Amino acid sequence: MKRNRIRLKGRLRTFLTTFLYLDIILILVTFLVYLFGGIQAGIILTIFTVLYTVIVFLMYFMTRPIVINELISFATQYGQIQKTLLREMDLPSCLLDDTGKVIWSNIAFEKTVHEKKNFHKPITSVFPSVTADKFPAMDDEEVQYDLEYENNYYSLRMRKISLEEMANNSDIIEAGSYDGYLIIVYLFDQTALRLAVQEVDDQSMAAGLIYLDNYEEALESVEEVRRSLLIALIDRKINKYIASCNGIVRKTEKDKYFVVMPKRYCKVMQEARFDILEEVKTVNIGNEMAVTLSIGMGVDGLSYSQNYEFARNAIDLALGRGGDQAVVKTPDNTIYYGGKSQQIEKNTRVKARVKAHALKEIITANDTVLVMGHRLGDVDSFGASVGINRISKYLDRKCHIVLNDVTKSMQPLVDLFKNNPEYEDDMIIGSQTAIDMAGGNVVLVVVDVNKPSITECPELLRFCKNIVVLDHHRQGTEIIENATLSYVEPYASSTCEMVSEILQYIGENVKVNTEEADSMYSGIMVDTNNFMQKTGVRTFEAAAFLRRNGADVTRVRKLFREDANEYKTKADAVSQAEIYKGAYAISICNSEDIVSPTIIGAQAANELLNIKGIRASFVCTEYQNMVYVSARSIDEVNVQIVMERLGGGGHMTMAGCQMEGITVTEAIGVIKKTIDTMIEEGELK
Repeated sequence: MKRNRIRLKGRLRTFLTTFLYLDIILILVTFLVYLFGGIQAGIILTIFTVLYTVIVFLMYFMTRPIVINELISFATQYGQIQKTLLREMDLPSCLLDDTGKVIWSNIAFEKTVHEKKNFHKPITSVFPSVTADKFPAMDDEEVQYDLEYENNYYSLRMRKISLEEMANNSDIIEAGSYDGYLIIVYLFDQTALRLAVQEVDDQSMAAGLIYLDNYEEALESVEEVRRSLLIALIDRKINKYIASCNGIVRKTEKDKYFVVMPKRYCKVMQEARFDILEEVKTVNIGNEMAVTLSIGMGVDGLSYSQNYEFARNAIDLALGRGGDQAVVKTPDNTIYYGGKSQQIEKNTRVKARVKAHALKEIITANDTVLVMGHRLGDVDSFGASVGINRISKYLDRKCHIVLNDVTKSMQPLVDLFKNNPEYEDDMIIGSQTAIDMAGGNVVLVVVDVNKPSITECPELLRFCKNIVVLDHHRQGTEIIENATLSYVEPYASSTCEMVSEILQYIGENVKVNTEEADSMYSGIMVDTNNFMQKTGVRTFEAAAFLRRNGADVTRVRKLFREDANEYKTKADAVSQAEIYKGAYAISICNSEDIVSPTIIGAQAANELLNIKGIRASFVCTEYQNMVYVSARSIDEVNVQIVMERLGGGGHMTMAGCQMEGITVTEAIGVIKKTIDTMIEEGELK
């Protein structure tokens, strides 16, 4: 009986009722025929009208139930078809309730996650990364996430479906302020696309440059008749190595090679940590000096030309860090490999002479010279600054040394120039005064640092157009951009050594005062640990030049004598050192009642190297809410790459870093973890 209540509507109702309307029109026509056409015509039309009406009503009342039954049957079958299609759809999908629990899923989804029909588990039990905070927040909002599951890659999409309208139309639920919802989840398999994209990416070309670091020196150590054989063996090693990577190598100069290879083979080289660096050292035909390489690779650029630019930047970094290493540069990152050998000191001073003449021209072209070192300046940075001050005076230019805080170790040297009638009162100025002086006719000389963030006044780099960089530390990723002159020599023992050489080429009659000679000599002495570390022929030649100009060893030694409290603190740091893994000494330097605890920490790190079996030492000092780490080694461990992982840098045998927001104990834990990681990766042995 309820079926009789069903009413048709729309076009179907119009179709069925059209005949009824036509019957009514036919009755009216019959009446008009009676009125105007005669009785006989009216009778004939009346008989036709009656028959038509009977047929129409019979058809209407007989067809209507049949139509309704067919519609109900179709709707039922249609719903079943929809259900079957959703269940058997190839696209994995499921429905979640508002708690993230699966309430329905299709066959494809069940096969993907290896679950049986009608499983009701939280979605996080299948995909741990799909948590409630990733659900869509708005109705009909769609969110998308990349998902990896069982070595396949999927694009997971979720859409929020509100149930408010359904609740309002329900006869069994009291809706009220009901705000329930469901979440429909789809999984689009992106594995094939990812593999295709990866294949294309792997086949993209990477550019590289290979330089021989010590080509001339190695040849000089071999008999002349054997030199061609040495070159041939090196060429063969490089060609064979690049050929194994499906690449092309061409020799552009006698000691330079250009390389092109698929990107995926560059990854293989990285995984092998560029073993060609060690292989080429095995070439020995009587040469006293092993040949070393520097490699620069550029990948992931927008074009081949950009990859080549990356390669050029990478090779500059490799050479600036001392050579014997590979650098891989991408748009977002720079990765270093190798760097385990000391850079060979150059016997020729041609470069020093060229740089001296360039520095002379730059200073002469400007009116004022500003000199600054690194933050918490040391003896080397101050001594080099004093040397630049002497060069400026010789060239008749005003010079100011930018120095904010004077550490206790530097105080004796600074006192040599303060209240000294031979030097101006404004020889040493603060950062703000220097910024006020900065302008178009001012040259800024940065000494003993090439990392802009740790200079005495980083803001000053933005205000000065003419910048000169003189440093002996290996370059890192962060460098001073757009320097007019950059003279970075990692083989040098100290910046004071470099400035002493430059002084000798500035002019014939440059006279260095005893205070200046003492300052620069002190810088060399401290950075070489009394000429025991990183010294070469040119180091002693620079020291001899300073001695001829009045530097006194006894006077310098007296300047750096320690008080009893500092000596005890250093001894305490040495005595309490922990020997980690039998080769790494790690200790803490107490900063209480010590004016310059970081200096004492560095000295303690040097002392720890005197212990037999110690390959590297690390001393942590808490100072000014930061932890300063001094790292030292003799020759077996490159502490620079260890410190670079902690945000610092330095030399192969002498480096450091600064950690903020952690305690000394936590810093030691970080150092140990870094050592463990580097041992696992093969960086340390």
